Amino acid sequence: MPAVIEVRDLRKAYGDVLALDGVSFAVEEGEIFGMVGPNGAGKTTAIECVEGLRRPDTGSIQVLGLDPCLERRAIAERIGIQLQECALPPRLRVAEALGLFGSFYERQVDAKELLDTLGLAEKRSAAFGTLSGGQKQRLFIALALINNPQVVFFDELTTGLDPQARRSMWDLVRQIRERGCTVFLTTHFMEEAERLCDRVLILDRGQIVALDTPEALVRSLEAEIRLVFTIPENRAVPSLVKLPQVQRVKRSGERMVVYGRGERFVSSVVDLLEDEGLEFLDLRTEQPNLEDVFLSLTGRQMRE
Repeated sequence: MPAVIEVRDLRKAYGDVLALDGVSFAVEEGEIFGMVGPNGAGKTTAIECVEGLRRPDTGSIQVLGLDPCLERRAIAERIGIQLQECALPPRLRVAEALGLFGSFYERQVDAKELLDTLGLAEKRSAAFGTLSGGQKQRLFIALALINNPQVVFFDELTTGLDPQARRSMWDLVRQIRERGCTVFLTTHFMEEAERLCDRVLILDRGQIVALDTPEALVRSLEAEIRLVFTIPENRAVPSLVKLPQVQRVKRSGERMVVYGRGERFVSSVVDLLEDEGLEFLDLRTEQPNLEDVFLSLTGRQMRE
């Protein structure tokens, strides 16, 4: 089965700044595909080139078998887009916005059903300016879905939302995929990419530094497991590094962080503490995650 999106050797420069430097990837039908990267990595440039909103300097792009620059109108009928920064006139009503955007396409879904699905039925007569942040984002999703697209693009969908609204957005994205739509999203929330995406592309300085499933990316890191607990500050702790599974230990006041690997890492530390009669509280393990992979590949320094 051919890929829904095929990008080959994509390059784009702004003056002396090379935003994209030989980027190639493919997105399969029915997957949630994520792109992450530090600020200035080229994410927005890449997704806008794929959407046909920006023309690359060199390289080729196929979306549903069409060139997004040369066959823009044909592609627009079959894709949906939610931009990173969106706005509507404050007095425009929700139903009016759907009617307006629906008129741009040859086909459109039932607006009432779409509002019901997105939890906006009671807001159909509300002005855009009166909506909450989460309601505005759901409206922008509705506008991206009004033409029943085969592929939908979400650029930083949950930026500025509180945790509850963000989780609601994740559920909506999954529902969109379940309806048969391929989802391409960019995000700077690593948890979001890890929870939602079938595959994740990590972009840094205009180049792909990793592309795989979240699980495979985390496994490739071979990072240490962190065992965190508290212990009275005045109590001495036996040398945990003598255990073969323990690599290093950090103590700050009552807080202990033990780093290690292996199947018996946690149990060996707990057994030693109990053998010494030490009381410990708030014991928890912290597994490596996609954020650890991201920081390992892109670095921890601040960037403009």
